[in-house]
Amino acid sequence: MKLRGLYAITPEEAGMLDKVRQALDGGIALLQYRRKQRDLQEAREVAALARRHGVPLIVNDDVELALALGAQGVHLGRDDGDLGAARRRLPGRILGASCYNDAELARRAIGAGADYVAFGSVFASPTKPAAVRAPLALFAIGLEVPLCAIGGITVDNASQVLAAGADLIAVVSDLFDAPDIAARAAQYRRLFA
Repeated sequence: MKLRGLYAITPEEAGMLDKVRQALDGGIALLQYRRKQRDLQEAREVAALARRHGVPLIVNDDVELALALGAQGVHLGRDDGDLGAARRRLPGRILGASCYNDAELARRAIGAGADYVAFGSVFASPTKPAAVRAPLALFAIGLEVPLCAIGGITVDNASQVLAAGADLIAVVSDLFDAPDIAARAAQYRRLFA
């Protein structure tokens, strides 16, 4: 599976299913279900929406939930579990890893079986204002898996991370807070054309 395009990450808010539907209608490449408080019914509804649209669903921080939903993968941060163990539990599925601003962490994640690595926050992020900043130079270090940029990305600055070498652009606020979510997703999609 080619990992390239807009990687939508669900917002932490009630009633987000309609927003997710709109993002899917706009043509996102990947969808990550992210909830700090697990909501199994909501997760099932998100999984069903993604399935109907043919978009891979990645579950944030929760291998068990990914397995329960039949999700196409999981994304783990530094403190969210062992990547090697996750790879063994999810053979043939997508495994992503947050690597913040650390190229060596990315190399270790790839060695443990990560299918993509994420660097960020590449810009100031309204979702995680205290996040460490990742320089765009990280996208040019020559890793052998797709690279995901996250943090403070908007349609106005997305071309900078693509030019730097990102394959995936992970977005929360600029997508889900847009007045027309489907149109915003389509704007991002055109950046990859």
